[in-house]
Amino acid sequence: MSRLLPLRMRRKLFAALISVAIASIAALGQHLHWWQASTAPMQTASANSYTIDHFVDGDTIAVNMNGTIEKVRFIGVDTPETHKPDTPVQCYGPEAAAYTKKLIGNNRVRLEADSKSTDRDRYNRLLRYVYIPNGTNVNEALIQTGHGFYYPYFPFTKSGEFATAEQQAQAAHAGLWQACRPTPTDDGGYISNNQT
Repeated sequence: MSRLLPLRMRRKLFAALISVAIASIAALGQHLHWWQASTAPMQTASANSYTIDHFVDGDTIAVNMNGTIEKVRFIGVDTPETHKPDTPVQCYGPEAAAYTKKLIGNNRVRLEADSKSTDRDRYNRLLRYVYIPNGTNVNEALIQTGHGFYYPYFPFTKSGEFATAEQQAQAAHAGLWQACRPTPTDDGGYISNNQT
């Protein structure tokens, strides 16, 4: 049959078959997320990736958003206080602040809003999940390592994961769960009292 078609037609048919094969492989690859890992580095340099202006405490940072400095409060986690007005420095507060600073370092951070959460808190800070380039969720890492508490006072989509992370940190006596005497509060959080 190939001898019945002129050479030019065979080339066009061959090119069309190759195009269909490439398009099919590309569609299958997208469906199966073959290229997800290769696109991750591009996501960290996206429009919602920012440099740190300064560290406020364990659960709050300030980022440079195109020349505007915005304070960002981490969703779903509360760290012991280090400089809240009329509040003494709480047990493990300095350690939590140092951990956040070390974990983020000089990296750019990617900020992610939560559809169940408000955009800003009562202090006008942005409420966000904070990710570093390797994909680590800083909010959850604080809870997993015992540098912060799961904070369920406001609804957010990752609350189940964060509650589990806190249970595991408590069971392992990680961080403040060993060094301090956490006392539950009425809003579902804790106050980090000094160990007696």
